[in-house]
Amino acid sequence: MTEYRCGYVALIGRPNVGKSTILNRLVGQKISITSRRPQTTRHRILGIKTDAATQLVFVDTPGLHAQQPRAMNRYLNRAAADSLRDVDVVVLVLEGTRWHQDDDWVLEMLERVSCPVIAVINKTDRVAEKKTLLPYLAALAEKRDFAALIPVCARTGEHLDELEAAVRKYLPESPPLFPEDQVTDRSERFLAAELVREKLFRKLGEEIPYGLSVEIERFRTDNNTLQIHALIWVEKSGHKAIVIGTKGERLKQVGREAREDMEKAFGHKVFLQLWVKVKEGWADDERALQSLGYRDDA
Repeated sequence: MTEYRCGYVALIGRPNVGKSTILNRLVGQKISITSRRPQTTRHRILGIKTDAATQLVFVDTPGLHAQQPRAMNRYLNRAAADSLRDVDVVVLVLEGTRWHQDDDWVLEMLERVSCPVIAVINKTDRVAEKKTLLPYLAALAEKRDFAALIPVCARTGEHLDELEAAVRKYLPESPPLFPEDQVTDRSERFLAAELVREKLFRKLGEEIPYGLSVEIERFRTDNNTLQIHALIWVEKSGHKAIVIGTKGERLKQVGREAREDMEKAFGHKVFLQLWVKVKEGWADDERALQSLGYRDDA
């Protein structure tokens, strides 16, 4: 009789390489928010996939980046680096055939890891010359003795079954760590804040998202309707007007799209109210970060 296998799998890489999209695809539902903006993921998030033979506990992490000019950047790097502790497999996610200096920095960090490391080359649909993949894979193999090198496309799901099969081989024999119907370690309250932040990231310009956070002030059910009040924090008064938009249209659109996603995720009718407030310099203030939930033990 085959023994049950269970273990932790860290998804690691520089910002915006597709770690969260891979997690959502592998788990089969939206656990981690996504956008085209780097550093969309700000917390360690578990995505749990359970079947008759295996429980895979994926750890989605913030993108690692060498430049750490602000307290928020330092927190993100700590959160990602801490996720490498006591995992059974590491999946290093890379973007196509584009090697970046931050990839070197991540690879250097992985020198301290003793567990198997699988390299995943994501966004292969964007590689115009497919013949460049083979020499790129050969060059990667020279950089480290990887347990496997797997080109994938998280957007379409192509070859993610190969990634999952490769990960399963390295999981230890162990009973499941979580109930079979649990898909994440995060609460619905946390996911509500993340869904609002996702919509904001997708609609705002380059600068504002990094000085933006969402705090849930109320989360309760009244008369079979989930009442959610979310506070959007920005760093500058000028950003507040941008988030709200002309005649409040941008904020209304964010609220409408976030509410629709919440109703799908929570299986409840949702009444969502949004407010925008200014807290100057919060993203470069360690104490302010902790008050908004950016804690190393979170």
